[in-house]
Amino acid sequence: MFNKLAALATGRRKLVLILCLLFCVVAGGLGGSVSSKLSSGGYEVPDAESTKASKALTDRFGTGEPNLVLLVRTPQGADQAQTARKGAELTRKLGDEPGVQSAGSYWTLGKDPSLRSEKSDSALVLAHLEGDEDEVEDHLEKLLPHYEDGFEGLDVLFGGRAEAYRELNVQTQDDLLLAETIALPITLILLILVFRGVIAALLPLALGIVSIIGAMLVLQILVSFTDVSVFAMNMTTGLGLGLGIDYSLFVVSRYREELGKGATVEEAVATSVKTAGRTVLYSAITVILSLSALLLFPMYFLRSFAYSGIAVVAFAALSTLVMLPALLAVIGPRINKWSWTKRRTRSVEDGFWHKVATRVMRRPVPFASGVIVVLLVLGGPFLGISFNLADERALPEDAEAHRVNTTLSQDYTAREMEPVMVVAEGLGDPSARTAEIGDYASALSQLDNVARVDALTGSYAEGRQVNRASEESARYAGEDGTWLSVVPSVGSYSDEGQDVVRDVRATNAPFDVTVGGTGPAFRDTMDSLGDRMPYAIALIAVSTFVLLFLLTGSVLVPVKALVLNLLSLTATFGAMVWIFQDGHLQWLVGDFTVTGGIVATTPIMMFCVAFGLSMDYEVFLLSRIKEEYDLTGDNTRSVALGLERTGGIVTAAAVLVATVFLSFVVSGITYMKILGLGMALAVIMDATLVRGVLVPAFMRLAGKWNWWAPGPLASLHQRFGLREGGETAPAPAPARADSEVGG
Repeated sequence: MFNKLAALATGRRKLVLILCLLFCVVAGGLGGSVSSKLSSGGYEVPDAESTKASKALTDRFGTGEPNLVLLVRTPQGADQAQTARKGAELTRKLGDEPGVQSAGSYWTLGKDPSLRSEKSDSALVLAHLEGDEDEVEDHLEKLLPHYEDGFEGLDVLFGGRAEAYRELNVQTQDDLLLAETIALPITLILLILVFRGVIAALLPLALGIVSIIGAMLVLQILVSFTDVSVFAMNMTTGLGLGLGIDYSLFVVSRYREELGKGATVEEAVATSVKTAGRTVLYSAITVILSLSALLLFPMYFLRSFAYSGIAVVAFAALSTLVMLPALLAVIGPRINKWSWTKRRTRSVEDGFWHKVATRVMRRPVPFASGVIVVLLVLGGPFLGISFNLADERALPEDAEAHRVNTTLSQDYTAREMEPVMVVAEGLGDPSARTAEIGDYASALSQLDNVARVDALTGSYAEGRQVNRASEESARYAGEDGTWLSVVPSVGSYSDEGQDVVRDVRATNAPFDVTVGGTGPAFRDTMDSLGDRMPYAIALIAVSTFVLLFLLTGSVLVPVKALVLNLLSLTATFGAMVWIFQDGHLQWLVGDFTVTGGIVATTPIMMFCVAFGLSMDYEVFLLSRIKEEYDLTGDNTRSVALGLERTGGIVTAAAVLVATVFLSFVVSGITYMKILGLGMALAVIMDATLVRGVLVPAFMRLAGKWNWWAPGPLASLHQRFGLREGGETAPAPAPARADSEVGG
């Protein structure tokens, strides 16, 4: 296969490049507008009890959990007669807006004290916008202009989940443009320094752009069939540029190396495709397998990263194997034009990474122990990780939804925007069962950390009725059912808030109920993530093991790679908890709100992406080590030579990829900062501490057992093992005692 690709690149180079250019034009035209069709949200579990309850509220009762809140600020006092009149009118007007299913406020819901600030200088209007996330955002975009200047002298601020998702969408697009503006020029400068020339440095950017354009076309097709998160664009840009850099660096470096040996352009291209190109293909497979684990989760927020990630990896590999060789064939020896420095020719033994590997392998136990201690210390905070879901606090502090959320937390006694919604269907006429409904509401109001329960029969607190049924209470009734609103006094994501969810679900009801709302949705999300995570880890572990076994013929090497990657990622997660959950280094990564938790989907996303990228470097290193071992049978020398031949390239690639991901840190969205910094840290640690110290140390300690496999597996590898050009794996050179390190 690789011989045919090389022949195609050199024999039909102009045709290949014309077709690639045509593809970019067509794909760019079709996929360029995809960002406007992507969705915010995607954190809910589709078949969970909380989702079913929310759907029942919308379909059967024409209402739902409040997803929009208007914070009405009034210095005259919320109870002043004129303010009360204006507030009631505002509520009625909002309720008549297209897309608003229901609206209520302090002034229309019996002046409940929990809907007014403790200082009486503001009050709340709560509303539910109908439809999915995209429809809710459309409704909100249309009604916002009606209130941007307030309402009849009242100062109005918008908040709630609907406004938060809208602002997250806008912020994401702004951040993406800013990140690209920062990353591209810095990356180009670094590429010029790494490649020591302008022409060679432009090739990775070309590959990255083609990968991004191709992935955007795939997303454009997917949005016709399923929801895709707006944050998929960040993954598309980050991975597109990162892998374009990675893969082109491997191939171009080998191409220049072959030219330096006196090979013709055609020979250099052919050798580069058969060696570095082969490694790129296997590396791409490892990344795709890791990203595929995200498809096991039901939330489309996570699945969207798999959609975009798999697409961009596939196009990055395809363009590296098809377009890049054709470009190299056209450029020829001019690849070194405008190069102002030449590397001094020196023996392999004098190389920096050879010396590092040699020194580590002289004393593998102390070096490995020291690095493991460092990684474990970094990973320590991960033991105390707490989780939450994306909400207003992920936005910058000056965002309107964030400011409203801060006011609600500081000035209001109850969590009016986070009620636990209890839905009962199939009751028949609910007015015939008011006694049961009242008793049930009273029982729910006695639960710990419940501020109030609103029902068809009135409002309840601490086991007693505090407000009788009114005209507004009729909204809790449907044709054959009813629903109750349990307002907690604690945050939904806190342990106490989750206890409320557990207690509500455990309370005996006189009829069948489903429980939804922010707290129950979080509980269902965490349960779903916990249920699916073992399968995701198993998929990544098994597929990676199989691929590395086919590449190396070893049982121990794949196990070693999995363990070291997990250790490295644990350290990364620990650092993220220490910085973002505990609130350290805010001055360095940009101001953010310390919530005491990490968005639950972020570590999972980081795990799948970072694991794939780590294995990307692992494949590149192991392929060179195994190549040397097959020739010599000397484990120690093979490790040192393999690390010398790949260490510089892997480190350069890691620095460049980390630069791309670090551009995400400028984002105003907290979990994008976490993703950017976490990915950069994972890549750098993997390319230095793991590849430079732990790999040579462990491979030195294992010696010839690195390449051992049971007889049946060894025969399997002999028949199906992955080798250059796809030929049958040759038998390795006879193993002999390791040479003296540094001898």
